[in-house]
Amino acid sequence: MSLPVPSTIDEAISEAIAATQRALDDGYRRIQVELAVPEIALQAQAIALEFSQLFADQGLGLRIIFPDTGAAALAKRDWGEVPFQIGDLGSRYTPIGRKIAESDQVFLVVSPSAVEVQSVEKLCELAGDRPVVLLIPQLEDVSIVGIGYAARQLRQRFLSTLFSAYYFRPLDGAVVLRSHPSRWQVLLEKGEEYELLTELPEKPAGEALERLLIEGTNANPQAASSEGASSSPKRGGIMANLNRFLKALSQ
Repeated sequence: MSLPVPSTIDEAISEAIAATQRALDDGYRRIQVELAVPEIALQAQAIALEFSQLFADQGLGLRIIFPDTGAAALAKRDWGEVPFQIGDLGSRYTPIGRKIAESDQVFLVVSPSAVEVQSVEKLCELAGDRPVVLLIPQLEDVSIVGIGYAARQLRQRFLSTLFSAYYFRPLDGAVVLRSHPSRWQVLLEKGEEYELLTELPEKPAGEALERLLIEGTNANPQAASSEGASSSPKRGGIMANLNRFLKALSQ
C-alpha cells in the first residue's frame, strides 16, 4: 500500500514526528529525519521547535544541539524560555563531551553537515542508550566527505548505523518516500495523485533511481508528465506548496 504523499511541509513534519515516535517505540536510538527539499535547512530552527514537542510532551530531558555556537545563540534569542536545553556540537577546543550533561535524556541534532560528522559520531558514542535524532542532516555531502577510501570508511563506520525514520524527496514527476515502519517507496505523479511504482528495502538514489523512474515512465506513460519523471527537484505542484510554506516560516 502506498504512503500518503504530503502536499505541504507542515504535513511532512507531522508525519515525520509520528514516524520518529514509532521508531523510538521500536527501540531505535540513532535516527535521522530527512526532508530533501531545496533550502529546507534555512528553516531548520523553526522545524526543530516543532519537533521539540515530541519530547517535551513526554517530560523527557531534551537537549537540542545546533552545529555551532552562533546558531545555538540565535535559537536561544528567538525562542526565549523553553523547557529544554540548547547547545552546540562544540569545536576543536571545546569537544562535544563538554557540551552535554548526564541529565540529558535525548538529543535532537539540527541540520548537521559533513563538516560536523565526527562530532556527531562522538555524540552518538557518548549518548550510549540515550536517543539521538538527526533532523535534516547533510552528512553525505560528497564535496566535503569525498568519494575515496576515507569517505567509504566513514559511511561504513557511522552513516550506515543511522536509521531513517522518515524521508521525503519530491522530484519532477515523482516522489521518494519512507515513513517507518514502511519500506522505501518510489511514487509517480498521475494527475493530482501519486501511484506506487515500487517498494525497496534500501534508499534508492543516483543511477539506480534514474533507471527506476525511466522504466516506470516507459511502462506507464500516463503515470508521469509528458516529459517523464526525473530525479531533478520538482518544479511545481508539491514544490510550489512547499515553497509557500517555507516563506511563511521565514516571516
